[in-house]
Amino acid sequence: MWIKQSFFKYITAAILILILYYFLEKLHLLEPVKTIFGTLFYPFLIAGFLFYILRPVVHSLGKVKYIPVSVAILIVFAAIGGLIYGGIRFLSDKIQQQVTDLSGMPEKLKQTADEARKKLEENDMGMMSGVSIQHRVTEYFSGLTQQIGDHITTIFSTIAGATTVLIIVPFVLFFLLKDGHRLIPFLKQAIPEKHKPRGEKLLKDLDYTISSYIVGQATIAFVDGVLIYIGYLIIGLDYALILSIFVTFTCVIPFVGPIIGATPAVVVALMQDPTLAIYVIVTFIVVQQLEGNLVAPLVFGERLNIHPLTVILLLVVAAPLYGIVGMIIAVPTYSVLKVLLKHGYEFYRLYHPPKEHG
Repeated sequence: MWIKQSFFKYITAAILILILYYFLEKLHLLEPVKTIFGTLFYPFLIAGFLFYILRPVVHSLGKVKYIPVSVAILIVFAAIGGLIYGGIRFLSDKIQQQVTDLSGMPEKLKQTADEARKKLEENDMGMMSGVSIQHRVTEYFSGLTQQIGDHITTIFSTIAGATTVLIIVPFVLFFLLKDGHRLIPFLKQAIPEKHKPRGEKLLKDLDYTISSYIVGQATIAFVDGVLIYIGYLIIGLDYALILSIFVTFTCVIPFVGPIIGATPAVVVALMQDPTLAIYVIVTFIVVQQLEGNLVAPLVFGERLNIHPLTVILLLVVAAPLYGIVGMIIAVPTYSVLKVLLKHGYEFYRLYHPPKEHG
């Protein structure tokens, strides 16, 4: 009878869970859980990202005789701190100068707007005047200032939250690197004995999938940043270092990241020399071709096997739902679900083989 079928039991369980969630939400019983999750989400997300990047380095140092894992982690932390300090020491003047120059961009934009206003006044056809444009711009920025004032508390709370995350992340990262190898054996204890081999394979596949994506995407972002910086220097773009660092961070997001990273560079190029904007776009096209045809195949190979259209659709859906964070975690989340569904289907076929007809 159909009511005894396994799919009916699964559907019934899912409906009951949704009903339970609905009532818990209405009674506000989930608020503490949401607060805890919201507080711990970003520290663990950042620490997890760094964990997969630094784990191979820590493992390599851990294989050296007389170097305990804790010491290896501290060595890696010290090396990162040294690189950051060295970068700040040797590049601080250049970065500070470029940041200072960039802070003057609004004044340059204002001068450009004034010149455009004068041109409109000289060639006014009676449809629009410079005074009306100035009035509208003034109204807009007055409203913007009011909004900033209204949300000043939110701004301060965001800064405080970011500071808290930066303080917590090193501690979380230390213990992840120190005890991360115990996670799979710990999870295996909850798996029935007869399913342990398949469960262990599932956990290892999940770990491999996440590690491959994070390490690969971070490598690609770093290579893109270096190539973009070289390209900016060749074409003579101002603020090359700051703009290429920005690209490195945005390229963590596949497909959309390079477009986001290119936007400030195009604006700066238009202010410096309109023709230079074309060179910026050509530079990005060349770098993206190098990435797609050389860097990405070497880094990823066939490990993830995700169609580009699938990635684009994931980003389109994730962006309005969860913003930048959603775009960053959309692909690895999809990869994890893909592995879970694959192993779940294999597990189902193993214990529910198709009936032979005849």
